[in-house]
Amino acid sequence: MNDFSELETELKHLRPAAPSAHLATRVEQALRQTPSAGVLPQPAKARWNWLSLGLGAAAAAAAVLLLTRPNVEQTAPAQPTIATSTPMAAQRVVSTPRRSYVPEGVTRVVYGKRDEGLVFPGNGEQPMRRLRARSRETLQWRDANSGASLRVSYPTEEVELIPAAGQ
Repeated sequence: MNDFSELETELKHLRPAAPSAHLATRVEQALRQTPSAGVLPQPAKARWNWLSLGLGAAAAAAAVLLLTRPNVEQTAPAQPTIATSTPMAAQRVVSTPRRSYVPEGVTRVVYGKRDEGLVFPGNGEQPMRRLRARSRETLQWRDANSGASLRVSYPTEEVELIPAAGQ
């Protein structure tokens, strides 16, 4: 069924011919003329690039320091309202001979809040955590007669001591 079966059997019986003597002498002459004849190439030695190795070690050390750095600047949970404007509860009238001012409102803007860490009082009490908040308060009044307004702003700083929980 297979048309190539005879060809395959002939190919199986074929063997390569022995090289001629002339070929062997030519190879010998070529090896003698080449300066590196008979010398096997040596494997390349591992050469370290010390600069890249040092930079890699420094980057790894920096990453470890950043990941394990204790969080010293912990802040108190952020309050949802930073600036508030509240109408005055009592409508007191401040009178001068020609003007009468009615309080309109108070605005408080917190622009700096930070945790200053633990404080150890000298009287042997437990350690306290000190929180400092800086803000600006603005009081507003309006003249009922002329409609003129008066604003007074002043900075405030609050320091809060919270007992630290011991273990």
